[in-house]
Amino acid sequence: MKVFLQQILNVDEQNQVIEVNAWLKYIWHDYRLQWRPLSYDNISSIRFPGEDQQLWQPDILLYNRHFSFSANDRFDSAYRSNLVVYSNGEVNWIPPGIFRITCKMDITMFPFDEQRDSQGRFKICFLKFGSWTYHGLALDLRVEQQEEGGELSMDLSTYIPNGEWHLLSAPAIREVTYYHCCPEPYPTLKFYMHLRRKALYHMFNIITPSLLISGMTLLGFCLPAHDMSEKIGFREFFFRIE
Repeated sequence: MKVFLQQILNVDEQNQVIEVNAWLKYIWHDYRLQWRPLSYDNISSIRFPGEDQQLWQPDILLYNRHFSFSANDRFDSAYRSNLVVYSNGEVNWIPPGIFRITCKMDITMFPFDEQRDSQGRFKICFLKFGSWTYHGLALDLRVEQQEEGGELSMDLSTYIPNGEWHLLSAPAIREVTYYHCCPEPYPTLKFYMHLRRKALYHMFNIITPSLLISGMTLLGFCLPAHDMSEKIGFREFFFRIE
């Protein structure tokens, strides 16, 4: 499996929800779909509609998806695009989608916050994918490497930077969980987003004006005490600015 992150659409700190635009890429092999291209006019690939469920598809879902319970909201928000089947039995499925995930955000250091946990690690905001019914012996879920021996991560080749947040890195890991009920492994994939807020906008529009107004307000106490009209006019001027 591979995730192509296109854009971070929205970061809702109050509700702790992040909305992203991403493409998902699934690759698997089905020996029943092999054929010899020479026997079929050199046709090396064919396409099947994803919505018709003509071919088997992995039931991989986003585990930490934010569900709004609206009438138009589905648990699986990915678009059912076509499946491309090659003559060697390889099946490629790349569904795009808008994904809303829950993220336990910490804005204590606003606007200089960086999404880290209590131990200083950035592994807070992530997309967690896994099969809904298959265990690891039936469906072995793994991250596709961009290059041999390279680090597992999301593909950021087509990423559009966000106006408020820096995406410093996007590593991926594979986790395996064993439950008390079942001896089989249950693998999941986590695609992390290391986010740091761009503080320049807030510096110019919030912090700097607030410091200037606070400083000028304190300066009003330095005016001569015998002339109250100057103090009143000075305070009224900054009251209008605020």
